[in-house]
Amino acid sequence: MTIRVLLADDQALLRSAFRVLVDSEPDMEVVGEASEGAAAVRLAREQRADVVLMDIRMPGTDGLAATRMISADPALAHVRVVILTTFEVDDYVVQALRAGASGFLGKGSEPEELLSAIRIAAQGEALLSPVATKGLIARFLAQGDADDGRDPARSGRLEALTVREREVLVQVAGGHSNDEIAERLEVSPLTVKTHVNRAMAKLGARDRAQLVVIAYESGLVRPRVE
Repeated sequence: MTIRVLLADDQALLRSAFRVLVDSEPDMEVVGEASEGAAAVRLAREQRADVVLMDIRMPGTDGLAATRMISADPALAHVRVVILTTFEVDDYVVQALRAGASGFLGKGSEPEELLSAIRIAAQGEALLSPVATKGLIARFLAQGDADDGRDPARSGRLEALTVREREVLVQVAGGHSNDEIAERLEVSPLTVKTHVNRAMAKLGARDRAQLVVIAYESGLVRPRVE
């Protein structure tokens, strides 16, 4: 199946470079371009995009607002947003994850990293790249003040999970794949996938990235102090 990619960035030259790269791959194609967020949301719906490469800072409706709009629209539940940012250590990245983004990638990443990010997002996996920034994101999520958007009610929602689902959620928050979790818990990858899907359904999470956010915001997982 071909992955349908939408490019949302106010820099035409950058969009052109991304288009050439994406269209060179046999399993993906660019189905539209937008220079601001509202147009990106509209095109995501019209062109049935699978993945949106979304810049945060755009004129008009920015990438953060557009991500929230996509996440809140049931008709776009299948769409995955990958935030593209010049500054990977950026509070906007955390807000984007809370808004429903599947992850983020620096604009300075290598071409293969970008292509891999599209495939990972299309599969519903969490993309928190590079790996070293996972701890930083966790600290933002766990140590923000009362006005930073944290949801204390999520702690209560975890009560709906079984013991095994909580164990799997902890592993997901650690950035482990289904295969890695299966090995750690000595179960099959299919069993892990089932637990992940059930946890997502019970917690109202769009994808694994949202499970990571919930795990930290609820206090189930706490950041390591390096």
